[in-house]
Amino acid sequence: MPEGAYRWFVYAELALALVTFVALLFVVAPYGGRHGRVGWGPTVPARVGWIVMEAPAPVLFVAFFLLGSRRAQLVPLVFLALWLVHYVYRAFVYPFLMRSGSRMPVLVMALAIAFNTLNAWVNARWISEYGSYPVAWVADPRFWIGVALFAGGLTLNARSDRTLRRLRRAGGGYRIPNGGGFRYVSSPNYLGEMIEWTGWAIATWSLAGTAFALYTIANLGPRAVANHRWYRSTFPDYPPERRALLPFVL
Repeated sequence: MPEGAYRWFVYAELALALVTFVALLFVVAPYGGRHGRVGWGPTVPARVGWIVMEAPAPVLFVAFFLLGSRRAQLVPLVFLALWLVHYVYRAFVYPFLMRSGSRMPVLVMALAIAFNTLNAWVNARWISEYGSYPVAWVADPRFWIGVALFAGGLTLNARSDRTLRRLRRAGGGYRIPNGGGFRYVSSPNYLGEMIEWTGWAIATWSLAGTAFALYTIANLGPRAVANHRWYRSTFPDYPPERRALLPFVL
């Protein structure tokens, strides 16, 4: 595929980020027990839905990556490793740590599959075909800043997930999470993922990476605000100093 044609897929992802952000200002995405509700059609077990919708991200990324002429170069292989670290956890580890019994709308699963397919194509093809990453790129400050942000965001995301799992294991319904990133914001897991993909955009220094970072912010930002609103309305003693997403700001 000529690079000019490829870029239309990148533009489509940028447009999708805008559409998603606007839609989520008016509709709360039906993720998790606290936001699940009728009206979204048939459902599947959340664990099954999560695996099915996230699996295309690592599997198709590898397939598309291997089509590229730069697939054996050092820097593209580093980017491949970063992608797989996140998505192997997200697709094949995290679902087995979820609360059993919750459900996911088939529509949400299908939309996620479509996005993950598009996103895997956009990023894998840039990394292994259209982008140029000589070995010298590993000495560029953008590479190291991006990788550091990616690692920090992944750590925040995973630790926040672990805090939420501990609350679920304790039983007794929903409770206020505390410690770690929860000292400052209601959804540090979302913040961590946004930091991750911002780091990816910087490390790859690409429009493809930027499109993914913007989509992540557009998708998770409104959901973080909805979570914060739910916590405040559910728990009268919710910490007043805690913000929705950005410490001390939002």
